[in-house]
Amino acid sequence: MGQAITVTEKPTTKPGVTRFELNRSLTGMGHERYTAGAPVSGDRPPDAVARLLLERPGVESVHVYSNEITVVTAPGASTDGMAEAIEGLFIHYKPGVQPSIIV
Repeated sequence: MGQAITVTEKPTTKPGVTRFELNRSLTGMGHERYTAGAPVSGDRPPDAVARLLLERPGVESVHVYSNEITVVTAPGASTDGMAEAIEGLFIHYKPGVQPSIIV
């Protein structure tokens, strides 16, 4: 991808459940569900997002549908930094990083 993704974090009425809305679709019309402790296979964008979020302490599950990511966390776990991590996941050319050039 390499294009910037804007992420908006939206709390829900259910404790421990947070929704992130993106300005890009990651799955089309498909639902993808991931749980802590289960391996995430594949290299599609929703797989990459799930791996990133499930590595964080307290994340129990991740659901990706189109441009929405729903994260369920354990009691007391924080979502601090998740939106920024998602935004930076697909940026390939970051300041100070030399792009690889294949000749």
